[in-house]
Amino acid sequence: MTLARTGPIGALEAVDFRYPDNSRGLVQCTLALQRGSRTVLLGPNGAGKTTLFLHLNGILRPQRGTVQFDGAPLDYGRPGLRQLRSRVGLVFQNPDSQLVSASVREDVSFGPCNLGLDRVTVSRRVAEALAMVGMVDQADRPVHALSFGQKKRVCIAGVLAMEPELLLLDEPMAGLDPAMQGELEQLLDRLHRRGMTIVMATHDIDFTYRWADQVCLLAEGQCRAQWEGAALPEVRDQLRQWGVGVPQVIQLHRLLVERGVIPATVPAPRSHEALQRLLAPRTGTAKG
Repeated sequence: MTLARTGPIGALEAVDFRYPDNSRGLVQCTLALQRGSRTVLLGPNGAGKTTLFLHLNGILRPQRGTVQFDGAPLDYGRPGLRQLRSRVGLVFQNPDSQLVSASVREDVSFGPCNLGLDRVTVSRRVAEALAMVGMVDQADRPVHALSFGQKKRVCIAGVLAMEPELLLLDEPMAGLDPAMQGELEQLLDRLHRRGMTIVMATHDIDFTYRWADQVCLLAEGQCRAQWEGAALPEVRDQLRQWGVGVPQVIQLHRLLVERGVIPATVPAPRSHEALQRLLAPRTGTAKG
């Protein structure tokens, strides 16, 4: 019998990092990512979110402190990094920073081929990844002919073809229209149900409240606070203090409580759809 692994899947312990121009990246940053969770990193531009991702994937190496994956410090030798990047997938904010090949199929094949997998396995992984992001019909198109949203899908497919345990996404919703954002959210939910740990950097506080199990607030290179997603109504003053905003549905819920429309004992729902369902019987009764 195989026992389920426990403990954080990834962690930073007192990590310091400055870029060559002496700009701050991370400052004594400590953070643990729970295995199997959906985690959102919040924070203003320059807070250190991207730098944190680059450490978890081994692209950057801490100048002080340690980074761990699956309970062990990262091995920065070539074999260690190769194994790490087969287990930790990173999707950059700008897809042009990640696309490396001429055609969609070649680009998605790049990572699995570098793992030394046989041709049949690579073909299967590529087909499955393209199907997951809805790009099967575009498999033979040149990458440069794709729209911005399609390029993002190809980047995600390329990471999924590696079959990672931990998926890091840097502002994945940026530049996508509402329909594509909805499709991406559905994909992430499917991946999470399969057991994948997902960490996303975003400025969208409404999405965060609706989707995240865990929320980490980064500011000035540090993890300043960490909450359960469902607890955001209890920390709305802190959200305002850090300039990340308060979810609209929390503000609407508070207004409706103040006006006596719903009892104060009813917790804030996590989406507008859930709020509408909560109000439906009340408005129906009022109309009757």
